[in-house]
Amino acid sequence: MKKVRFSSLVIALLGLLLFLTSCGQKSKVVKVGVVGTQDQQIWESVAKTVKKKDNINLKITTFTDYNQPNRALADGDIDLNAFQSYNFQTAWNQKNHTSIVAIGNTYFQPLGLYSKKIKKLSDLKENAKIAIPNDAANEARALNLLQQAGLIKLNTKELPTPKNIVKNSLHLQFSTLDAAQTPRSLTSVDAAVINGNYAASAKIPLKSALYREHLKNGGQYINVVSTLKKNKNNATYKKIVKAYQTAATKKNIEKYYKGNTLPAW
Repeated sequence: MKKVRFSSLVIALLGLLLFLTSCGQKSKVVKVGVVGTQDQQIWESVAKTVKKKDNINLKITTFTDYNQPNRALADGDIDLNAFQSYNFQTAWNQKNHTSIVAIGNTYFQPLGLYSKKIKKLSDLKENAKIAIPNDAANEARALNLLQQAGLIKLNTKELPTPKNIVKNSLHLQFSTLDAAQTPRSLTSVDAAVINGNYAASAKIPLKSALYREHLKNGGQYINVVSTLKKNKNNATYKKIVKAYQTAATKKNIEKYYKGNTLPAW
């Protein structure tokens, strides 16, 4: 009778020990929002790394445009996002009264002016139609790019709009549309300013750009991992950033973006 009781006690203690051990090893769940299939694939690799090394269960939500990830972050639907540049984040915070901050660099995607109708910048004719992104940050970035190319002159560098154009020798006509739609517009306009990720998705090589940005001038246009200001020192989030900023990720950036995107850490 005593042996039975002793065995039962041992079994119960072992069960309790296993339960406590499993509780102690429970994965931390972190949700990250990205835009585009390339970033999804890159972050899936990061998720495997942090799961194995840090027991972090990284859940990836893929959005289709730039308007969704910051809203989801502000609403608490995700913990991190990785899609925007410093200047986009600044413009978003100002417009939406949010406190979103960067906790690590990811990459630089040169903005480029592309065309299916002409082969070089000097071929642009008077009254040519140019499509540019319609969100404040990328619209400003596109106009600054066109100024650098010598096509227009602006009276401000701070979030300019077409209204800030003070010189337009070719009388270029601008249309604004969602950044995700700019590659498709190439069939109906003379040229379009396209973000690197959307150019890559549309299989438009960076080398075909009529004019583009360069990493040495990346600065505020470098993309980042972002979170809410209150979580900027979160140790778990920092481990995720560290897992991203590796040689393996650099290889994946080259693999999935085909040279349209440059590591920036």
